[in-house]
Amino acid sequence: MGGIEIFYPENAAGNGEYCGKWHCRMKDLELLLRGILAGLAISAPVGPVNVLCISRTISKGWRAGVISGLGAAVADTIYGAIASFSIHFVISFLIREEFWIRLFGGILLIAIGVVYYFKKPQSIRQAGGKRAKSDIVSTFLLTLTNPTTVLSFLAVLAALHLSGHREWWQTLSLVGGIFLGSMLWWIILATIARHFRDRFNDRAMLWMNRIAGLAIGGFGVLTVILSRSHPK
Repeated sequence: MGGIEIFYPENAAGNGEYCGKWHCRMKDLELLLRGILAGLAISAPVGPVNVLCISRTISKGWRAGVISGLGAAVADTIYGAIASFSIHFVISFLIREEFWIRLFGGILLIAIGVVYYFKKPQSIRQAGGKRAKSDIVSTFLLTLTNPTTVLSFLAVLAALHLSGHREWWQTLSLVGGIFLGSMLWWIILATIARHFRDRFNDRAMLWMNRIAGLAIGGFGVLTVILSRSHPK
């Protein structure tokens, strides 16, 4: 067009700068990829949900492990959305009520740990997956009762240079990436656990339940102790 650049209003970046179609699409893709990295960074550290995912994969199969991870991924996505959209009143509420949320989460972890420690192991030969709903709900609640997750997301987003202003659809792309990154981690973890599943027999599963129970209960005790450092 004779060296004249055509401006498309729908391609504006929202901050007064020109944004070509290709540049905008690359920006959306970059946000999606960085969201995936954020989801991986939050999910990967060892915690009670990781223990549950491994235990359920070994005892009930790959599907049960992934379903358990789905509950955590949904909770991570909720916290990721709160951090990404900078919903300050929700963040303030979580910080203000951190004592009670941590206390409830710690008690829940201790209860699950006790149940797992005394749980009679299901034969590893039997098919699992009949309690998919409870698998999702338990990991969802365990992740949701950790209010510091949203603070972790704020730190991770800042480290990935994602804490600035952006259009709402770009933030949705970022949040979608967080969910994909979280689910990617749980699929990888369940796949690795499934690889070692054939090495377990019923006696090994008994010890697996006891170790998982001690680990989960230990996380619960630690959570209750940490809640005392943030009294209401």
